[in-house]
Amino acid sequence: MRKRSAAAVIGGVALALCSVQSAGAQAQNFPNHPVKIVVGPSPDIFSRIVAEHLQQVWGQPVIVEPRPGAGGKLAVSAVSSAPPDGHTMLFATPTYTLNTAMKTATYDLMKELVPVANIGVISYALVAHPSVPAKTVAELVAYAKQNPGKLNCASAGIGTVPHLACEYLNKVAGTNILHVPYRDVNSGTMATVGNITQMFFGVSTSAKSQIDSGTLRGLAVSTAQRSVLLPNLPTMMESGYPTFNMPGWGGLFATAGTPADVVDKINREVQRAVLKPESQKRLIAAGMETPPPMDAAAFKTFVEDDIKRWTAFVAAVGIDKLTTQQ
Repeated sequence: MRKRSAAAVIGGVALALCSVQSAGAQAQNFPNHPVKIVVGPSPDIFSRIVAEHLQQVWGQPVIVEPRPGAGGKLAVSAVSSAPPDGHTMLFATPTYTLNTAMKTATYDLMKELVPVANIGVISYALVAHPSVPAKTVAELVAYAKQNPGKLNCASAGIGTVPHLACEYLNKVAGTNILHVPYRDVNSGTMATVGNITQMFFGVSTSAKSQIDSGTLRGLAVSTAQRSVLLPNLPTMMESGYPTFNMPGWGGLFATAGTPADVVDKINREVQRAVLKPESQKRLIAAGMETPPPMDAAAFKTFVEDDIKRWTAFVAAVGIDKLTTQQ
């Protein structure tokens, strides 16, 4: 009995050591064939910038594959059904965490996928048509209250971050600004430039060009810190709304079950990519600012906190306002 027990212990230790060595070998050999980054309903420029660096370092093709449509379902399905080896990843944005918070997602983000690395942070800018007599958020709110029915707020579609931002401003400011959904960010921007709608929470990079040209007036940004792209605009928090913190972001997720060593290897290389001066310059020009350093575990916590943040916003606004056109 003692001999068999000792043999069992030795066998168990050997098996554990083999498992550790196997995991290490997987990371050492990764990648051993082309890597794919699947992009859902968001621009693919951010993934392409990082993919160029990864391809140069790894010596394997890194392909960016757009899979738009179905609110990100097609992109998630393409990654969740792939082998869990890190060779297929998803470029994710708040679309996925907001859908999770709204309980409209047909996938389980945190069970089907594993967070790998944050690529950057995106701020949304509250802009208004120049005909609106407001140069600050306070003046906009005062005008909205004094002129009910005169302001319409565009969004990039029902249930998007700009939609939630419009409705949350109504909630915290006590206004009744009408939400008007459009099919995408560009359509919402141009509707506001044309004074069809009078205000919009737009991605800072597209808002900046309109602000600089004078076709729209910038009032504030949605993040806790001021935007590198629009440093002269105060935050919504600075403007008197301390709970108004709606950051955008973009990051990579892998298939659930991907070895931790592989996840860590990808994370380290992505962090190197986004810290390269050339990559930083290109990412900022495209609208994505450098994120704080995060290992894979910290990024997982970041995503979990993002789901909690959107859940609180959805509860405050009411799910009915975010799933139907009012």
